[in-house]
Amino acid sequence: MRNTIGNVFTLTTFGESHGAGIGGVIDGFPAGIDIDTDFIQNELDRRRPGQSRITTGRNEGDKVEILSGVFEGKSTGCPIGFIVRNTNQHSNDYENIRNVYRPSHADYTYTQKYGIRDHRGGGRSSARETISRCVGGAFAKLALRNIGITVTAYTSQVGHLELERDYHKYDLSVTETNPVRCPDPEMAKKMEELIFDIKTQGDTIGGVITCVVKGCPVGIGEPAFGKLHSALGCAMLSINAVKGFEYGEGFAGVSQRGSEQNDIFFNDNGCIHTRTNHSGGIQGGISNGEDIYFRVAFKPVATLLREQQTVNKQGDDTVLTVKGRHDPCVLPRAVPVVEAMAAMTILDYYLLNKTVIL
Repeated sequence: MRNTIGNVFTLTTFGESHGAGIGGVIDGFPAGIDIDTDFIQNELDRRRPGQSRITTGRNEGDKVEILSGVFEGKSTGCPIGFIVRNTNQHSNDYENIRNVYRPSHADYTYTQKYGIRDHRGGGRSSARETISRCVGGAFAKLALRNIGITVTAYTSQVGHLELERDYHKYDLSVTETNPVRCPDPEMAKKMEELIFDIKTQGDTIGGVITCVVKGCPVGIGEPAFGKLHSALGCAMLSINAVKGFEYGEGFAGVSQRGSEQNDIFFNDNGCIHTRTNHSGGIQGGISNGEDIYFRVAFKPVATLLREQQTVNKQGDDTVLTVKGRHDPCVLPRAVPVVEAMAAMTILDYYLLNKTVIL
């Protein structure tokens, strides 16, 4: 089982949703970076459950404990160990699925691959594992501050409700002012009502998160099999419930001609830029200095609070009724996870080119 991401900057995660805790070890993090523990905790708070009426009702504080690699407020260059202890598990809620395969979950595939699975909340396949990613991403963001790189994600679509694709049309600074994390306040209200309505029906719904990386210098990326967009795609597709990734114009650009898609270069006071950015800030797998932007598609949460047909471990037909506390839509809590994975990927690929952050 692969539990590590990265080349120079690496994150190895551990833990299960109903075990003692979720944690990780960060290696390759530069020394001398100011470590803002309040910022790291806030990144976790953005992900935690119980934030609004459209998220799960679980009450998990998710307080991070930094175990190593930080001294007197700065990174030491040594491995950074951390843990978030599980404190609000209701393991009995999952007893009825001990021998049953939940539709569209990892229950069947984990059992077939390993011969054993932790049925309590999905164990290692639980989205609670993304806690470690948010902590790793928070550290990455602190390092990226030093070189002027920012990572901002937002909910751009829930079900049929969709923002315009051009992120320049929105004030991304207001994303955190509503529970959906959508930069359009009016659309955010519609999205919230749709999610709440779906929740009352015991159903779930999916959507899209858009992410924008600003300030990335030219030259980040490793051809031919280490392209920056392929690394970002790999990172995003490793997130629970993600079903698709596109960068730049993506699939929307296939109906256009090359004369419409090409990004024309021009000299802007001694600096080369492009007049458009259909490429999404990446050309030939290498960053070109423009904004990097991409979209991540999330499927509807697979856990439904209604009866579903399935089979048990013996292959017998049965009816599944799920208990517990579950999200009707993963999007609001997945925004910081997308940011975290993007930040770690960008920092890792920056460090492949640079050894010291000044």
